[in-house]
Amino acid sequence: MRSSRRSECALSDWELRLRKSFHFVTDSGAMLASLCLAMALAAGSLRAQSLAATPPMGWNTWYAFGCHATDAEVRAAADAMATNGMRAAGYQYVNLDDCWQGKRDAKGFIHPNARFPDMKALADYLHRMGLKFGIYSSPGPKTCGGYPGSYGHEQQDAQTYATWGIDFVKYDWCSAGEVYKPGQLEAAYEKMHRAILQTGRPMVYSLCEYGMDAPWLWGQSVGANLWRTTDDVSNRIGFQEYQRMMFVGFGQAGLGHYAGPGHWNDPDMLQIGNRGLDLSEDRTQMTLWSLVAAPLISSTNLAQLTPSELAILTNREVIAVDQDSLGVEGHRLSQAGPIEVWAKPLSGKRVAVGLFNSGESTLPASIRFSDVGYSGAVRLRDLWKRENLGVFRDHFSAEIPRHGVVLIEIQPAIEE
Repeated sequence: MRSSRRSECALSDWELRLRKSFHFVTDSGAMLASLCLAMALAAGSLRAQSLAATPPMGWNTWYAFGCHATDAEVRAAADAMATNGMRAAGYQYVNLDDCWQGKRDAKGFIHPNARFPDMKALADYLHRMGLKFGIYSSPGPKTCGGYPGSYGHEQQDAQTYATWGIDFVKYDWCSAGEVYKPGQLEAAYEKMHRAILQTGRPMVYSLCEYGMDAPWLWGQSVGANLWRTTDDVSNRIGFQEYQRMMFVGFGQAGLGHYAGPGHWNDPDMLQIGNRGLDLSEDRTQMTLWSLVAAPLISSTNLAQLTPSELAILTNREVIAVDQDSLGVEGHRLSQAGPIEVWAKPLSGKRVAVGLFNSGESTLPASIRFSDVGYSGAVRLRDLWKRENLGVFRDHFSAEIPRHGVVLIEIQPAIEE
């Protein structure tokens, strides 16, 4: 038995103060249990941490090309990432979603269809560029697009992926409900995890069952590095895209206890560039996803990104909030009508705070520094404007435009 609460949970005074301020716990006994649980979850397995110590960043074919993606389009996306600043900003995974599958041979091994003539060559191309390659399947007999899933072929498929040089596997529920009984969902996902382990090749394991069975409670136990917490973020109906995105993003509230290095909540992909959101709404999604430590997976036609959209995707100060080494998911501090304030503890005694306005006109929002653990003067920086705002005491207020956001970084300051 360890000798003290501090040694038992290995938390600094700063981290303890933040968690108290953020109301993660309500009494000393619950605090100890809650903090130790959070530390255990944040630690995860060494293998998982080595794969996804911070939320994965990359690009996915689905919202860009749907079921019609080709080898050439994947290569073109990789070329764009290498030249437009995305790779330099940290985007590394190039993930092929559904509809790449062809048929199985007489021995049961899967082969790609004609749109992907040589998966190994495609993987080699990406790896030479310093990028990583992701692929998609289902624990059921069919994928969402009606292509062959991995049911009954889990080990064969995992070995095939390893042979090709795959680095990321997205595993989508779809038809699995036709072959697995209620209560067997975890076992279905565990099969592929074991199969991946047996190949000896490290692959990020991404579960997608749309939050049906609360995967944040069990995803880590079946080897997942990330799990979808919700249905798709996009309705593909322009005027509803913002409402859908906010519903999904704000729906992350309360899930932060289950995320940490090597295992992340996943509210689906970034819609920046898909024309359903304006630039203020794009910044809102990038901010909210970064505050909740979500995977930053772009899914748009990168060739059609405007300079303004690309600047949002590659803002390194905002990305740093998502990728912070502390690995704590942010949470809602307050809500008053359309105004919400979210905060995320960062390393180095810093806190990122987002002030969101989902209303239809400009509205004021504010944050009291005591609510995020500060008692003295603080120094603020606006991460979207990339401007230092100076030294403040007590609180910060701003006018937030319609569907807009202000993202600030707070750190202690010695007042001059």
